Amino acid sequence: MSPLRIETFLLGIGNLWLHKLRALLTALGIIFGVAAVICMLSISEGASADELRLINALGTRNIIITSVKPKHETQMSKSTKLMLEYGITRADRDLIAHTIPHVDSVVSLREISDSVYRHDKRFHCTVTGTTPEFFEVVNVSSSRGRLLSAEDLTDKKQTCVIGDEVRKSLFGFDDPIGQTVFVERHEDTQPYKVVGVLARVQTAGAPMRGVEERDLNREVIIPLTTAEARYSDSTVRPVSGAWEVFKVELSGLYVAVDTLENVLTVAEMARRVFEHNHETVDYDVRVPLARLQLAEKKKRNSQLLLGFIAGISLLVGGIGIMNIMLATVTERTREIGIRRALGAKQRDIAVQFLVETVVLSMAGGVVGVLLGCLGATGINRIAAWGEAIIQPWSVGISFGLCVAVGVLFGMYPAVSASKLDPIEALRHE
Repeated sequence: MSPLRIETFLLGIGNLWLHKLRALLTALGIIFGVAAVICMLSISEGASADELRLINALGTRNIIITSVKPKHETQMSKSTKLMLEYGITRADRDLIAHTIPHVDSVVSLREISDSVYRHDKRFHCTVTGTTPEFFEVVNVSSSRGRLLSAEDLTDKKQTCVIGDEVRKSLFGFDDPIGQTVFVERHEDTQPYKVVGVLARVQTAGAPMRGVEERDLNREVIIPLTTAEARYSDSTVRPVSGAWEVFKVELSGLYVAVDTLENVLTVAEMARRVFEHNHETVDYDVRVPLARLQLAEKKKRNSQLLLGFIAGISLLVGGIGIMNIMLATVTERTREIGIRRALGAKQRDIAVQFLVETVVLSMAGGVVGVLLGCLGATGINRIAAWGEAIIQPWSVGISFGLCVAVGVLFGMYPAVSASKLDPIEALRHE
């Protein structure tokens, strides 16, 4: 770089330093624009990543089918027994397992009770009968003890695996392995030996970001064969002076598909099976893969929208820079005339003013990046929204945009200054 170029660069920096407050106020638009871009994109990225992780944890190769109580029921008079039969049947399960291609396994679930107790402690949860394949399908492991085994099913053992919330409520700091919990259903109470505790599942809690699924932290899981041997398909409960009897053979199915490419096809086939076998819509077919694709599309649209909104702040900041620089050109017209009279070229005058705008935008970009990163982290911690994910590309794009804004909006004032007539500039008061 030639000495003249260095002198021009230092002259631009020196002029900014002489007017520190004005330079700061001018850069504020860029600072807040960059901070807004990074902050909004980081919070959106963290929220989307959390939702995608929750959906992925459900198993993108799974199809989840649950029994749903029909919306329209036949009402009967009091003191009568109303029999309502709905939901998934064993015939549905067998038909899906044996006739639909690309199905690796079909895991049955049968809900037995909604509460368990130990000593004087009672906990409201879901007691579910299933098979050992369930743990593999939902990708959950044990934190203590073991999971259900084939031997538990074969011998119809009264063993159970409990969720982490059940462990905390019933056992506290005691070791639950080998202890007994009691499951109540109607007037029947049965003891079950705890053989394992599930690792805490982060998909717990419906609804979390739209993922309304089972909360494994609040479940007690027993062998399916034990549930079928010990309990009937019917549940009786009193409602407004009458008795309601619900008959549900299976509360849910997890259908594992061999490859991702076949998931949507198998899901459509499963829907056809239920449409053919059920007169009413007493089932719900959910496909985590479809949710995942929808969530990814929603994420992209959200990023584009937020980036556009935040980019407007950068545009406003650029307009502010242009406005100030045009005023500066008018203010320093005589100085420009003196420099031209002493031999400075148009290019030197343009570079001097362009240096000022680029330095302003770059300094504002650096401060904006730091402010955006701190702001995204702070807002997420205060609001307990989870972790903000600051992507390198969002920082790069934000900083690149602010430099581009500095160049584009500084070019016109710089060119205007360089084209001033030296004689007219010297006459300027």
